[in-house]
Amino acid sequence: MVPPVNEWQDEWDALDESAQASMKARQGVRYQILDGLDVIDPETMQPVPPDGATMGEVMFRGNIVMKGYLKNPSASEKAFHGGWFHSGDLGVMHPDGYIQLKDRSKDVIISGGENISSIEVEDVLFKHPKVAAAAVVAAPDDKWGETPCAFVELREGEDATAEEIIAWSRDHLARFKCPRHVVFGALPKTSTGKIQKYILRDKARTLWSSDASTAAL
Repeated sequence: MVPPVNEWQDEWDALDESAQASMKARQGVRYQILDGLDVIDPETMQPVPPDGATMGEVMFRGNIVMKGYLKNPSASEKAFHGGWFHSGDLGVMHPDGYIQLKDRSKDVIISGGENISSIEVEDVLFKHPKVAAAAVVAAPDDKWGETPCAFVELREGEDATAEEIIAWSRDHLARFKCPRHVVFGALPKTSTGKIQKYILRDKARTLWSSDASTAAL
């Protein structure tokens, strides 16, 4: 997979630190050796409006992209539907042509028909002064289909309640995006430090069945 590159623009030098950080957070534009890179609606296969808000799937194509999966034609056909490689990354296209990733398609939480970016919720949780790490996954819900469940690892020596974390979320997010469950404990990680969300998804299903708001990992 060939990711975009965030090519720095000279005019960004005049921005304040917060604005520069926002620009740096974008994934950017295509490499010159890549034929095409865009944010596309996977249903219509048309580019999404470059408004920085409409979400689509990041897709690319070119002779440096793999030809397909070895001895797996069905997976290859799915991955290259419409002549583009479907990365599985969801993002937006800004008016200046720069892409910004928002989530992985498998991590998006669909609650009552509304798409919730797990990354957006995690970004808010990371800003809480007591939080060292956080991950958000879908928990089953009888009414809404699924709702966000937050797994939170607190800073050493800190203590917090689920109500505190949820209240913080409500101060920074639309209410439907806020976690309804909070689970405290050390987050499962790979040897490289990546949080293992598939483990947390299983934990969330167990949490929902217990009707508890907090639990121990």
